[in-house]
Amino acid sequence: MLAFAFSSRRCLIAAVSLIAAPLAFAAEGRLIAYVGTYTSPLKNMRATQVDLPPGNGRGIHLLEMDRATGKLTPLSIVEMGTSPSCLALNPAKTHLYSGNETERLGDDESGSVSAFKIDPATGDLKLLNSVRSGGKGPAHLTVHPNGKFVLVANYFGGSVAVLPIQPDGSLGDATDVKKDSGRIGPTKATNAAPGSFAISGHDQTHAHMIEADPSGKWVVHVDLGLDQILVWKFDGEQGTLTPAETPIVSLPPGDGPRHFAFHPNGRWFYSIQEEGSTVALFDFDAQTGRLTHRQTLPSLPPGYAGSNFCSEILVSADGRFVYAGNRLHDSIGIFAIGADGTLSYVTEEWTRGDYPRSFTFDPSGTFLHCCNQRADHLATFKVDKDTGKLSFTGHYTPVGNPSQIVFLALPAQR
Repeated sequence: MLAFAFSSRRCLIAAVSLIAAPLAFAAEGRLIAYVGTYTSPLKNMRATQVDLPPGNGRGIHLLEMDRATGKLTPLSIVEMGTSPSCLALNPAKTHLYSGNETERLGDDESGSVSAFKIDPATGDLKLLNSVRSGGKGPAHLTVHPNGKFVLVANYFGGSVAVLPIQPDGSLGDATDVKKDSGRIGPTKATNAAPGSFAISGHDQTHAHMIEADPSGKWVVHVDLGLDQILVWKFDGEQGTLTPAETPIVSLPPGDGPRHFAFHPNGRWFYSIQEEGSTVALFDFDAQTGRLTHRQTLPSLPPGYAGSNFCSEILVSADGRFVYAGNRLHDSIGIFAIGADGTLSYVTEEWTRGDYPRSFTFDPSGTFLHCCNQRADHLATFKVDKDTGKLSFTGHYTPVGNPSQIVFLALPAQR
């Protein structure tokens, strides 16, 4: 059984606003950020972490973003000792789900997923329940577009699972679990930079990300250890996965697909390879789920040599730019998207920290916030929407071992 302790204090901005101008309406509501972290187990918790050494985070950190400057101000923390490293909101923005990246909980070899109800006035979280994730070390989760299921990728379990969302937002036991299998790729990546010792996940199967396509008809997940992208047809009523007509696409041996992103048009699919340090473009057929490779290029600037581990990949909301995370090089590569979906290198931006695990745009796309995992902070950048370039705002936010950040816009207050 999971043990959670909650520590929170309510921000008084809304209350002060009510007193000062009871009949006025705010132009925009508050913008809340939830940050997942790597933690140490809470006292007396029987949970084995997958991150070594134990993390410096304390659970899910709640912050508020200034819409004008991008600055993040800490609000409260939901204390968790299970490394809630991955977070996802449901489409209605009423609930938050966390993938808790442990290898063992009590006597079970499993990670867990927790469900939280969001207070619509404050953004505060109330724990509803926690269920097994269908494998060890859940590293990624998303909510299906129909809002009825959570999709979870278990990195150390080499499996993906579908968890049903109950009417009250809590989670039920898995409706489907798929275990990856096949030949493990080589430790040396085909496309690694010269002199690279980027060797991480070619020891077993490692499901690293899972997400539905924009239509919700298909679910895609990647297995880093197998160097494969897997495509499933999704039953949105039963919560089950069946292989697509072309169920597997192989990447170059050892390159290690980690994350991916669909273009807003739903026809282009970009995959980032952790050990090969590449970004690959595929055409996606929404009728059959077929992925067809069309382009691969380095995530790193020309001439780079040595080790690098790729992390996050994002497509801007306007569909004009791709952003690719580089750990050890500690940069975000920026690529322009051509009229046919192909990429061209623009530049890169230093993340102002160590080991950028992920990064996220605020809802307006004005700012990008980077989780520098080993630097124990978030760094905030202004986005030039014409060029795609990033400029550091000077804002650092201390958070121990940040892993992922998601945003929630609260309703405007009277």
